[in-house]
Amino acid sequence: MNKVLLGLVLLLTLAAPVNASETLSLQACLQRVREQSPELLEVASSPRLAASAVDSISSAYRPRVGISAGYTLQQAPQQVVIGGISAPTQDQDFAHLNIVVDQLLYDFGRTAGGLGAARAAARAAQFIYASVEQKLLLQTVASYYRVLSAQALLRTAQDEVVQTEAHLKRVNALYEQGVVTRNDVLQAEVRLAANHQQVLALNGEEQNSWLELNYLTARPAAARGELEAEALASPESASDLIPTRPDLLAQQERIQGAVETVRKSASEFRPELYAHLAADYVANNHVEEQTIYSTTLGLRFLLYDGGARQAKLNQAEEVLRQERQHLINLEQHAQLEEQTARNEAHVAQQQINVALAAIGQARENLRINQERYQEQVGTATEVLDAQTLLTQARTALVKTQFAYQVAVARVRYATGQL
Repeated sequence: MNKVLLGLVLLLTLAAPVNASETLSLQACLQRVREQSPELLEVASSPRLAASAVDSISSAYRPRVGISAGYTLQQAPQQVVIGGISAPTQDQDFAHLNIVVDQLLYDFGRTAGGLGAARAAARAAQFIYASVEQKLLLQTVASYYRVLSAQALLRTAQDEVVQTEAHLKRVNALYEQGVVTRNDVLQAEVRLAANHQQVLALNGEEQNSWLELNYLTARPAAARGELEAEALASPESASDLIPTRPDLLAQQERIQGAVETVRKSASEFRPELYAHLAADYVANNHVEEQTIYSTTLGLRFLLYDGGARQAKLNQAEEVLRQERQHLINLEQHAQLEEQTARNEAHVAQQQINVALAAIGQARENLRINQERYQEQVGTATEVLDAQTLLTQARTALVKTQFAYQVAVARVRYATGQL
């Protein structure tokens, strides 16, 4: 582990910032994602919508109060005939008012099932939000270290340009002395041109990496800063922490919601007990009592609906089976993610150790070949090849250090600890 940290320090040395205006730590970037990410702000409405659905369904437990009023003008009032004599029973025009109160008393779990499904959906929405947040945090970690990696690779390429320029200067001096041929000069110039091309490509890669990081952290596209290469601590425990993953918790809530939906669908085959209170007023000078108060305790039951209720129940049961199987698949995939990430972190750690040793060997090899060439016992090709080997060793260290940190982040993500 000490060699891993040593590699991280070397990466910091290589990744010198360009036009740095502020210092950005990894934790500061992650906090910006939590607070200002456009994607998270978009998803944030889902839990609120789900909570509104709970309020809507729970209103079934409260009474429904209605009122209607009007004024009616008839062509002729209604009349009755008694003993051959017609007598009106109402006025030709009259006002009327109706007030009703309906209260559900018991529906054998229909409303409770719907409410339970809505509450489970609300909890699932919270976990889905957390799952999206975890994914964005993982992307941010990868993007953060991608910037550091690009900076380090760019500095490595720039160092090779400096080395090749120095070599070209020595070759020109030796050529002017008539010690070496024009071919050595051409070799150095071609290699220098290739080095410049590599610098240009890596500079573009660094700029693209910054654009991605700025997007994830809701910073202006042109913003730059000095990044701190923080090492992520690998989680100590393994698969026992997978149940803390928000996507798995969200799926568990979906299963609970499906169970409640089955309960609701099954209750459709049972009656509904209700109470009805009413006050009906009709202005009528021909009757003594113009306001009628009534109370009804009733039972509603649908006898036949063409098989719609059974189809809904079958559908709810099939959805429940599907959700349970999906949870099994998610758990297996989470375990695969964790195991793969741990393996990648282990391999990257070993590669860092090898790269650190290779850098020392490549530097010594370059020194020897430069001295041999100066003493005219070595060739220019050997010097250029030695420079390339050193660059390759430094590049390998940067890439493996980046891969290690991302692998650690993936382990933390897989165990719900990012």
